[in-house]
Amino acid sequence: MFGVGFVETNSGAYRLFDTQAQLIAGFIHDIRRGKVAGELPGAGHAGIGCDLLDHADVERLFARVAVDYGRRDVLVDNVGMTSAERFDVRSIDSIRQELDLNLLSPLVTTRLAIPLLRASGDARVITTVSLGGIFPLGETPIYTASKFGLRGAMLAIGLDLEAKGILVGSVLPSATDTRMLRQEAVDGGNAMQFQDKPQQPADVVVAVVSLLDRPRLEAYPLAGESLLVRLAMLAPNLLPKVFPLFRKRGERGMARYLEDLRRRGLARQVGGRWELVEER
Repeated sequence: MFGVGFVETNSGAYRLFDTQAQLIAGFIHDIRRGKVAGELPGAGHAGIGCDLLDHADVERLFARVAVDYGRRDVLVDNVGMTSAERFDVRSIDSIRQELDLNLLSPLVTTRLAIPLLRASGDARVITTVSLGGIFPLGETPIYTASKFGLRGAMLAIGLDLEAKGILVGSVLPSATDTRMLRQEAVDGGNAMQFQDKPQQPADVVVAVVSLLDRPRLEAYPLAGESLLVRLAMLAPNLLPKVFPLFRKRGERGMARYLEDLRRRGLARQVGGRWELVEER
């Protein structure tokens, strides 16, 4: 297997993978890539430094994988960022960076991985998208744009590559208790995604593994939430009337989440403002 940019490595979610699999994880952070290789069950895992925004760096990573392993059976694209800055005040550079990371980097990584995947007898590509790729998030339009685009691209790529021996699927989770969500909460970001308690990374991994066991174009960790947003998008012109109904519930949910982070020692209030407490 090959994973790109997996987050929350201390969640225990990796234990859901077959202990006979070898995971090679590409990370930009030295500490995280070391933890991944050390915490996984089994042997032969590796954490390799890679900046996914640097195409040459991704090419070097795959060249190393080709020399050391010869092929990859599964590529997991899991990468993402967002910003609480509103669209009308964001810098152009920040918009480009978010689109480059969320949309272009998984597409480029998938394209560069094709030769290694073709060497496998049962190749898979699994990409983490988001329910934000179906339902627009008013406070984070660039994230929404990137995930709408990524979802569409992976559907099209899946239709194209199936006949070529590579099965492609996407996982579309709702709010997941990762550092990115915690940062968004303390920054006062998109409250709409806190309608329910955020799921755990392990829930997303269950959906990833389900795509290995039963290949299909899309999987949803929380099927009920996915059905609700898909139904809502049947009548997008009603969204301005629907949003206020859910916003207050989301704001209450975000307040509960922040309090939960405080109890877990992951966030604190300083001078009336929330900030994260970095894990050690």
